[in-house]
Amino acid sequence: MGRGFTLKPSQRLYLVTDRKNTCGRDLLFVVEEALRGGAGWIQLREKDLDGRELYNLALRLRELTERYDAGLIINDRLDIVLSVDADGIHLGHGGLPPCEVRRYLPEDRLIGVSTHSVEEALRAQREGADFITLGPVYPTPSKMKYGPPVGIKVLDEVCRRVSIPVFAIGGIRRDRIKEVMQRGAEGVALISAVMESRDVKRCVEGILKETGG
Repeated sequence: MGRGFTLKPSQRLYLVTDRKNTCGRDLLFVVEEALRGGAGWIQLREKDLDGRELYNLALRLRELTERYDAGLIINDRLDIVLSVDADGIHLGHGGLPPCEVRRYLPEDRLIGVSTHSVEEALRAQREGADFITLGPVYPTPSKMKYGPPVGIKVLDEVCRRVSIPVFAIGGIRRDRIKEVMQRGAEGVALISAVMESRDVKRCVEGILKETGG
């Protein structure tokens, strides 16, 4: 059973990295601008990097997130989480059960899980996830491989049936944030909406206002 945790206002934005989607800007610059805007979570998700490259990038992000009192979550790589003392791990679709990963993590580290249905959300909670992302809620090219959007009704049901924080992901534009928050999401997980923004700091400030952060 997931422990759950109380989100700080800044943690209602869960920013997922994509260094190929920054409009030519350095990823660290974009992340720091997001942190300056108040982003409380950064998830490092650069699946094509080898272990050494990912480790080096994680180290630099750890320095940034500590400077801004934000959390760093690493996608899938438990070894990187432990080596840079990150705040947690995010397990992708079809990954190891959270209860198995928990055996190797310090007690205060978090485990997030990507889910795409009510059943997956319930299983993630049952197996010990601390939070989940659910999506894609709306159509988005980056999530096409996961099939059609789950939609607002599924988001609503998941938020009613689990007791751990749910972050809506997939096609979350700024004008859709209030809708997903009203359906029970505790936050939004964003990639391109922030990574592609011309003014990242201002964009993040605006998103946090929409989430109530």
